[in-house]
Amino acid sequence: MSARPGGRAVRAQAPRTVRARGARSRGASVALHATLIAAALIAAFPVLFVVFVSLRGRDGWQEPTRFVGFTLANYGHVLAHTEFVVWFGNSVLVALGATALGVLVAASAGYAVSRLRFPGHRPLMWTFLVVQMFPMAVLIVPLYNILGTLGLLDSYPGLIVTYCSISVPFCAWMLKGYFDTIPVEIDEAGRVDGLTPFGSFWRLIVPLARPGLAVTAFYSFITAWGEVAFATQFMSSERRYTLAVGLQTFVGQQKAEWGLMTAAAVLITVPAGFVFFLAQRHLVAGLTAGGTKG
Repeated sequence: MSARPGGRAVRAQAPRTVRARGARSRGASVALHATLIAAALIAAFPVLFVVFVSLRGRDGWQEPTRFVGFTLANYGHVLAHTEFVVWFGNSVLVALGATALGVLVAASAGYAVSRLRFPGHRPLMWTFLVVQMFPMAVLIVPLYNILGTLGLLDSYPGLIVTYCSISVPFCAWMLKGYFDTIPVEIDEAGRVDGLTPFGSFWRLIVPLARPGLAVTAFYSFITAWGEVAFATQFMSSERRYTLAVGLQTFVGQQKAEWGLMTAAAVLITVPAGFVFFLAQRHLVAGLTAGGTKG
């Protein structure tokens, strides 16, 4: 208490705590972390449930509240008594082929549009963008007719080319933006040293564009690895099925083998996770580098 002139008492006020800019209160931090944990649990629940069902045996999934009786019988049956190994080999062949061809075409197209000025270079990129607007269901019939005319139905090359038609437009757009961030002086230095445009691209630009190429390779691989619609329509021989199509054989008219299907689904995610692990250190840099031009 202090006295003002005139005899009035004034209560002393404690200094107010000023929070720094960007700092959150304890209640806001708790709410934020609780929201993030809840979102993570919601996102992880379907994956964990699939793993849980795959470990419950052929019919154990019908009692999901029981947390006993785990077994690897479903995995053993899938690997030993089905065509899973054949489907796995087909998927690896198709996915790697689509990745290699898709990255090569997308990188060439992106570099050409970024560096060269030829008639139709702008319509080319707009064509890529328009192609991305069509859903897969609309493209099945025309692609089926084209592959039938070329004799590529029920063949790996036909499926690889089909997957490239999905991945190349997006990858070309992204790589074009990435190549724009690489200084043109590097190409000019290559030409001074006697390199051709392709030599400058292959020896100078490609090593600098590894993050962007890693992202496009990952996108192309995932597109081919998990695609179902085109593979179902274009591959008629069971020995040529990919993994995504082979999973459908576990679903019959009378009964669905959920234990086997979930076990196969878990095994399918392993290669995709491995590829993501190899490319993850390049993903952030590759996705953001094309956003601004340096």
